[in-house]
Amino acid sequence: MVDVQGTVADGFEPVRDAFAENFARRGERGAALVLYREGEKVVDLWGGTKEPAAGDDGADGEPWAQDTAQVVRSVTKGVAAAVPLLLHQRGQLDLDGRVGTYWPEFKANGKERVLVRHLLAHRTGVPVLDTPLSPAEAVDGISGPRAVAAQRPVWEPGTAHGYHAQTYSWLLSELVRRVTGRTIGRWIAEEVAGPLGLDLWLGLPEEQRGRVGRIEAVEAPVAPAAQRLRLRPKRSVAEAYQDPESLTRRAFAAISPLPDENEPAYLAAELPASGGVATADALARFYAALIGPLPSARTARSGGRLFAPATLTMARTEESAGPDHVLVVGTRFGLGYMLHGPASPLLGPGSFGHPGRGGSLAFADPEARIGFGYVTNAMQRGVTADPRAQALVRAVRKSLATRGEA
Repeated sequence: MVDVQGTVADGFEPVRDAFAENFARRGERGAALVLYREGEKVVDLWGGTKEPAAGDDGADGEPWAQDTAQVVRSVTKGVAAAVPLLLHQRGQLDLDGRVGTYWPEFKANGKERVLVRHLLAHRTGVPVLDTPLSPAEAVDGISGPRAVAAQRPVWEPGTAHGYHAQTYSWLLSELVRRVTGRTIGRWIAEEVAGPLGLDLWLGLPEEQRGRVGRIEAVEAPVAPAAQRLRLRPKRSVAEAYQDPESLTRRAFAAISPLPDENEPAYLAAELPASGGVATADALARFYAALIGPLPSARTARSGGRLFAPATLTMARTEESAGPDHVLVVGTRFGLGYMLHGPASPLLGPGSFGHPGRGGSLAFADPEARIGFGYVTNAMQRGVTADPRAQALVRAVRKSLATRGEA
């Protein structure tokens, strides 16, 4: 039995129960969950170990601590998406402007009319690279932007959408560098993480490495037969992941071979598609700050609130919906954020955020006034709707309904 640590406010006991049940029934190894409501922390839970598997001698690894941080994979996309939106809010970036206006080299091979909003909504048409990058090239800050600038789109930009699983890193990071003169990791550190007091990094400092849990792929427990039937992917989805020539496989293999996400070079890199490191508290606090003020924020800007009302509306207004050319299933995106839907259920219709492949999830729900952050080091197979994360979301929904606040 895993000893779950932390606290929950009155009425949120179902969330603690679901968190504990993830360890007992859903293959959890090390994880944390934090929930903010109206800017105040109401759930703060953690448990398990920083390493997914026990040591060779059968002993448990180092326990997960309250301040343990974790690589959060594509949850990073939601954090990074705030940068161009905030730049637009400050009058420094036109979301309806052409990417090539800021980054002239990007106009090559049929991308002259790509808009900034296309990039954020996965409509650019460059989810793949004809020549994948090596792990070293992916993090050098030069090869990635050069490759996506030269890449010919696989569909006419703006006419369809498909998840830019890896190329989102170089598209977004180079755009931000061209507009601000700063790397995206530095911008986040100076304009978001520092003022809000977040343990969140895009480019992990060496002195913080000891806090990071080891990420590792694990097999989920075998579900009962009836549940396995419900969870079995459609044949078209399974075939897309198996076919080396599909956009699905090629999008996730834009870095080949796949990098070791525990390596210091990867942790130090600034890959906004997948390389962020954060605590659950930092993610929940970040999303809480997008939708409302944080009473304890160390900033005078808007009392700790990041998005103005108009920016919040843009972030969660549907830009892409329907069949996803990469993920195959139907997906919904706002400007940089996944929206609530069958492929990625969140708390409610107005929720926006981003899952990470294998488990982690962070989002905000303005109507419920919730900021949600869940991180795990046990990477299971799901891409957008991990069973552990979904169990926690259902428990939050139940808690709000019990309190008469749903």
